Amino acid sequence: MKRRRFLTISAAMALVPRGVAAEGRRWTGQALGAEVSITLFGPVAQTEAALTTCTALLQEIEAEFSLYDPASSLSRLNRDGELPWPSPNIHFLMGLVGEMHRMTRGRFDPTVQPLWQALAGGGDVTAARRAIGWQRVRASVDRIALAPGQSLTLNGIAQGFATDLVSGVLEENGFERALVQVGEMRGLGGPWRVGISDPDAGLVTTRDLRNRAIATSSPSALMLGDMGHILDPLGEAAPHWSTVSVEAGSAALADGLSTALVFADLDEVRRVKAETPGEIRVLLVDAEGNLRTV
Repeated sequence: MKRRRFLTISAAMALVPRGVAAEGRRWTGQALGAEVSITLFGPVAQTEAALTTCTALLQEIEAEFSLYDPASSLSRLNRDGELPWPSPNIHFLMGLVGEMHRMTRGRFDPTVQPLWQALAGGGDVTAARRAIGWQRVRASVDRIALAPGQSLTLNGIAQGFATDLVSGVLEENGFERALVQVGEMRGLGGPWRVGISDPDAGLVTTRDLRNRAIATSSPSALMLGDMGHILDPLGEAAPHWSTVSVEAGSAALADGLSTALVFADLDEVRRVKAETPGEIRVLLVDAEGNLRTV
């Protein structure tokens, strides 16, 4: 279960294959249940220092957002029902979740976590559905509080957020050519050729990223019985698309939208795109493997 593993960062830093660039460096590891890779170009001493900084940042992110580390901030929030004095990262992400919930008219809602647990573990699905409702979460600078029975999963946005944070560190340190992947991808400079695959149809297209991010969601990539692992918080329908890929300036935005839009019909996808700030591109793969771009 690729999205459910603890952080296991290896200290090894692998050289980019011969012929790419003498100053190219690539690091791989795990974070937030996802494969992580950072590829960047610059002087050797500068790239090694930057990679050290980025791996430390990933460890900090894991300590905040991991569902499977009982000591993480998110685990403590779910256990206690409240989190006093959340970190700036958590406070910012809560605000972004609220915006995503509003833009998607409730399609993006991290309070589906009790439902996920009930389906995965044979729990009370009816009671879990009653706990869904982001509007009952209270988030402020000094406290986050959940309604009774609620718990959160940030797996539909935290990987993109981590990708943005790592990319931001590299930009601040003067890197103009880098590719960051923490489940989702963001390229600095470029172009970076990225393949988009569907669990059934395989590779459906490729995209060239240049100073952009891309996130892809496929409900059937992981199954909960006869259901895909991405759940509709509105409880209205099965996934409308087999795969949704979103390009945007922010990996967190792309991550959240790709999660929510698997349940949206074409008209709703167009509405969300029109109402989302900035330029985004949505790639949709239907059950027959047909590709449509909005």
